[in-house]
Amino acid sequence: MVTTGKRKPPLQLEEMSEHADDAAGLLKALANKNRLMVLCILAGGELSVTELLSKVPLSQSALSQHLAVLRNDGLVETRRQSQTIYYSLADHKARQVIELLHSIYCEI
Repeated sequence: MVTTGKRKPPLQLEEMSEHADDAAGLLKALANKNRLMVLCILAGGELSVTELLSKVPLSQSALSQHLAVLRNDGLVETRRQSQTIYYSLADHKARQVIELLHSIYCEI
């Protein structure tokens, strides 16, 4: 990659503050071990609530609460098929952070 020596102009304070708010929200959701595990599992692809329950050591009500937080933060999205609800990652930024964390902590 060839660089021209020009730098991107610095962000204005207001724009920087908005980005910081977004980053803080993402990191807040990731700061909970259970939500982090759910996001790591969903990085592998869409799963139903039943499938998620078989992969995390949580009760159904606890998992539902964590999924609600992730949904409200815009990190996961749902799809309903008949009576089954499927969850998947909704945010590419969350996927990038999960992949980075996986490469640091989960690869030998």
